[in-house]
Amino acid sequence: MFKSCRLDESRIEGAGMVMLHILSILLSLLIPAHTIRSPDCGGILIPSGLKYLAEVSKPHAESVLRQDLMAPPAPDPSTATPSSRNQINSVKVDELSLTLIPDSGLRLSIDVDLGITPAPSTTKEMQLSILADLHVEMNPEGNLELVSSACKPTLEELQSTEEMDSTSSGSDVDKQINVEKICLEVSKLLLFPNERLMSLAAPFPITPTCQVRYVPLAAPMYSEQGIIISLQTTFQVAGTAIPLPVSPVPFSMPDPTSPSPSHLTLAFSEHFYTSLFFALEMDGAFNLTILSPLTTATLAEKITQMGSLFPEDLPVVLQTTTRSSPRVALEEGKAILKLFLAAQIGAVSPVFQSFLTVNLAALLQELFLPTIREELLAQINVVLRGGVFLPHIVSFTYTNVNVTIHKDYVLIPCNLQLEAKTGEATTLG
Repeated sequence: MFKSCRLDESRIEGAGMVMLHILSILLSLLIPAHTIRSPDCGGILIPSGLKYLAEVSKPHAESVLRQDLMAPPAPDPSTATPSSRNQINSVKVDELSLTLIPDSGLRLSIDVDLGITPAPSTTKEMQLSILADLHVEMNPEGNLELVSSACKPTLEELQSTEEMDSTSSGSDVDKQINVEKICLEVSKLLLFPNERLMSLAAPFPITPTCQVRYVPLAAPMYSEQGIIISLQTTFQVAGTAIPLPVSPVPFSMPDPTSPSPSHLTLAFSEHFYTSLFFALEMDGAFNLTILSPLTTATLAEKITQMGSLFPEDLPVVLQTTTRSSPRVALEEGKAILKLFLAAQIGAVSPVFQSFLTVNLAALLQELFLPTIREELLAQINVVLRGGVFLPHIVSFTYTNVNVTIHKDYVLIPCNLQLEAKTGEATTLG
């Protein structure tokens, strides 16, 4: 049987100082839950990141356009035999770019080289150019969705191996390529990135019973610096969403102090980290049972009552539980975690007898603080050994990651990398 007594006043700060104070308990009960949607993290995708996304999108764009443009034309009922004229035999995306338009969205530009067979033993090279205006909006399901608001395709002849009337030739090619409907192909191009955008709000595990989600609050904003998105973090413990303390200060993406060579910069507020450790507290991550190196006999050397209470030498056991919400403070170059714990100190005995009083709090810190600090730090490292998933979309991971701690927020500049295989973890240790 575990024999214990409760310390009325003790404190653990950072990773260790034990505190149990009636006022802290009352204050913890007064902390309100989330009543408004407020961002606590976000990111900015800068033009170099858009350039990389455009580069890795070329194979997908070429595949979609090749599939539709090289498909056999629908038979003409007015013609007795199928026509072999103007057969498209090659499709190659020569250029694909994404340009940022501040306060508006993006400009998609695609140049496609087409190889066409107007007649047997002849070839014609033409270029299909597509300009489309894109922007990201939030759909009714709460997911971000890339849509096209304007599209303008043009077609021009580059060179030909035959002399032919350009007017009639252009008309025939236009019928084959169906230029007026080419913007439908742009919509098909957006299906793939939209599937990936939906994964942004997927739940990611922290522990076997605790999950985190990054929920977009609104459509992104477009500035000269890049595309800015605001996110709100939610946590689930044992499948149930937990109410989080409300951030005292609304968070917004910090203005960049200098141009960044990275594709993307993520930002996390001080409140994000406080919410993270609050979720871990609700998950029971800091409830520990610790076997102290002390015994009742060694305690009797400091506390004389121990000798009469425990004639037999017994191992001393510590049990810690949280008594107030954790706090994280971010300063330049460092982060401070404050945990407020209560401790029960007891011995394995069939009978429980109290032997401690409030007046002995300072002595108890001296005796037990090093052990609690060491075990608590070890427990935090075990819980977070796999890191915490960063907000990301499927198929992309982060490289060249740097973490910089500032007052009130953390910046994480990084580069994007398209994964050869999906499903790899994108975490911050």
